[in-house]
Amino acid sequence: MEKIHKSDEEWRASLSPEEYHVLREAGTERPFTGEYTDTKTVGVYRCRACGTELFRSDAKFDSHCGWPSFFEPSKSEAVTLLEDRSLGTVRTEVRCATCDSHLGHVFHGEGYQTPTDDRFCINSISLTLEPAE
Repeated sequence: MEKIHKSDEEWRASLSPEEYHVLREAGTERPFTGEYTDTKTVGVYRCRACGTELFRSDAKFDSHCGWPSFFEPSKSEAVTLLEDRSLGTVRTEVRCATCDSHLGHVFHGEGYQTPTDDRFCINSISLTLEPAE
């Protein structure tokens, strides 16, 4: 997988201000406002910044947390996980492995009845959905 490197100016030119804030500045969209929070469409979720496949709809589940939730990425190497201490607590940040854009966070052991007991809590604005044909 070839890494994508762009300057801040290049990212600003290719993303809306809201997309830039979440993807490049690790912002968060407000809960229950994202385009894909309740979507049931079958397909592939890609990074909005670079188009890399990140998640598949068969790993999406209803967590009722306000953001799209997945129990695993489509490929283990599609995302990178980083320790995040930004809010005075320890969380695990999820980033696109190709372009290093912020996607959201992953939480483990919350008791969801999923194969991994993981909840990849992802900002809708970080994704694009490619419906299955």
